Amino acid sequence: MSTVENISPANSKNRGTPLEYTRNIGIAAHIDAGKTTTTERMLYYTGVVHKIGEVHDGNATTDWMEQERERGITITSAAISCDWTTREGPFSDIRHKINIIDTPGHVDFTAEVERSLRVLDGAVGVFCAVAGVQPQSETVWRQMDKYNVPRIAFINKMDRTGADFFGAVEDIRQKLGGNAHPLFLPIGAEDRFVGLVDLVTMKAYLYNENDVMGMEYEVTDIPADMVDLASKYREALIEALADFDDALAEKFLEGTELEEDEIKAAVRKATLSLDFLGVLPGTAFKNKGVQMVMDCIVDYLPNPLDLPPMIGHLDEGETQMEIVPDDAADLAGLAFKLATDPYVGKLVFFRVYQGELKKGSTLYNPRTRRQERISRLMVMKADARKDIDVAYSGDICAIIGAKDIITGDTLCTRQLDVRLEPPTFPDPVLSMSIEPATKADQEKLSLALQRLAEEDPTFVVRTDEETGQTIIAGMGELHLDILRDRLFREFKVQADAGKPQIAYREAIFKSAKGVGKFVRQSGGRGQYGHAEIMLEPVPRGDGYEFDNKIVGGVIPKEYIKPTEMGILEGARNGVIAGYPVIDFKVQLVFGSFHDVDSSELAFKMAGIFAFKEAMKNADPAILEPIMKVEVTTPEESQGDIMGDLTRRRGQIQGMETKGNLTAITAHVPLETMFGYATDVRSLSKGRASYSMEPAHFEKVPARMEQKIVESSTREPARA
Repeated sequence: MSTVENISPANSKNRGTPLEYTRNIGIAAHIDAGKTTTTERMLYYTGVVHKIGEVHDGNATTDWMEQERERGITITSAAISCDWTTREGPFSDIRHKINIIDTPGHVDFTAEVERSLRVLDGAVGVFCAVAGVQPQSETVWRQMDKYNVPRIAFINKMDRTGADFFGAVEDIRQKLGGNAHPLFLPIGAEDRFVGLVDLVTMKAYLYNENDVMGMEYEVTDIPADMVDLASKYREALIEALADFDDALAEKFLEGTELEEDEIKAAVRKATLSLDFLGVLPGTAFKNKGVQMVMDCIVDYLPNPLDLPPMIGHLDEGETQMEIVPDDAADLAGLAFKLATDPYVGKLVFFRVYQGELKKGSTLYNPRTRRQERISRLMVMKADARKDIDVAYSGDICAIIGAKDIITGDTLCTRQLDVRLEPPTFPDPVLSMSIEPATKADQEKLSLALQRLAEEDPTFVVRTDEETGQTIIAGMGELHLDILRDRLFREFKVQADAGKPQIAYREAIFKSAKGVGKFVRQSGGRGQYGHAEIMLEPVPRGDGYEFDNKIVGGVIPKEYIKPTEMGILEGARNGVIAGYPVIDFKVQLVFGSFHDVDSSELAFKMAGIFAFKEAMKNADPAILEPIMKVEVTTPEESQGDIMGDLTRRRGQIQGMETKGNLTAITAHVPLETMFGYATDVRSLSKGRASYSMEPAHFEKVPARMEQKIVESSTREPARA
């Protein structure tokens, strides 16, 4: 544990908040679990806002886009800085700087969650006390695992009918495999939820029912009817912590009374190990428990110094170096999000990993090999902004003035010339053509689409070579609908969209050999390239693998890469209907060359021909995206909903009863899910809700493959 006197030399003496007292955290969860409402309360209790905004009223601080306020959903991740001082413990009376990012819950905006988690140090997973772990909770959990993000869990909506704190904790253990242990227990539930019991201090916090804002609570003894329950869960907590702290384990086994600070230190150590999850209850909407979440962020989530070093790549990735928080070191940081601000233009959200970033400085972009001048620096308060002169290691800020930057770019000093690992994003699953409504909109449309694609890595724009149409691709109907809405509102562009097209893929189901020869003789120097490959299927999701088996120089080294580039180009358009080919391994086994006529172009063409021939003989098939759909419905509509999912070629994966609601999980082809929001409402008289996320690709039925081939020749739109 850090103390005020024990400050790392990595801190500049000029910085306001030391690294030890900085927290970069994200709020992430399933849609409607209460992330934005929780964030609003955090802003209110830290004094950033003086009036609580509500999602349902359309005035939440972090939902600042018009589309967010109209629909009551979060679309873009909002970055906010605030300060918090804990009430007691090792960090009491120390002002901590907390950078909070409120992320979207809807799967169509999963890129926002992905890029936020990439640059955050810790996270608060918000779960609904009634629904427990929901589909998007699982997606977010996997994203946190991918980036090794330590986390705590907030079981929200304890005031709702059917709230079950212990059921939600068990759900986390069963569905997410989380080693979840309560740090606080709820006092009551539903309309009788009045406070929390702290298992570390063994005190109760009772909220004043006359104070609707939740500012006042009384610290008191644990209610008599909860003493045994609290003792039982405290013992279970300490027993779990003993696996992470030998000194605590020894004291526990000896029966020695443990100090509060010792337990907090052990919880922190266990949380940072990624193998422990502290859980606390509350209701953000009714203003109970949020202050305890803030205390847990400070007490248990990491500061930038707690985490392993970032790995940077030098010399085109050949050499690695460690990037550690240190204000005196050469600057390196990651641009993780681009946004268009109506007042200041292009904003680049930037996480400083090492060094100091000063207003007016010039930074180097290793991707473009160009310098970028930083004209202004800002700290964001959602849609409000505050100018600053310098950002230090561990800080998240917004840059103005950078021109040629995309999501995932590293900015650093010229002498460092390092690349940090960028976030990765899923491929789009849906595409459609888009045309300007008038000639005057033509140029504006092109510019607007370019700007939107810069901001959103899962939004892809391209021109179809055969038809000349502009094709846009995204993560779902809602995603493309929001982007079209933004075209009209922000860029004043009227555009007509074609029918959505599914992002089909092609794959092979057996191994085959392919020979590619490109020979041209037209007087003077000709062209000669010859490559032979073995094409093999790999398990779904394993992607692409290339293995160079050439020996004895039958293909010179300088032609290997062009051959591989040809293979990859061939895979962009499969042999059945021209969709991209996925999940295959290529072995380059043989070939030949000509001393004079061989060239990179000839071997690239040979690679294309070899791939096409091999694929034709490798039992190719079209794959379609399958969605994981979860419908929560009253029992009386259960039969109708299941029948409808089956008619959509869905396969029911499971059912779970929660109170008087049934959660049905199914795998359903995306092709059958257009307009489902309207259908599910009519089937359940408006009482059912659903969520949908990409699950995997599956072979389409034979009768459908023929239809896809025919439609692809009529309307060749590809995602």
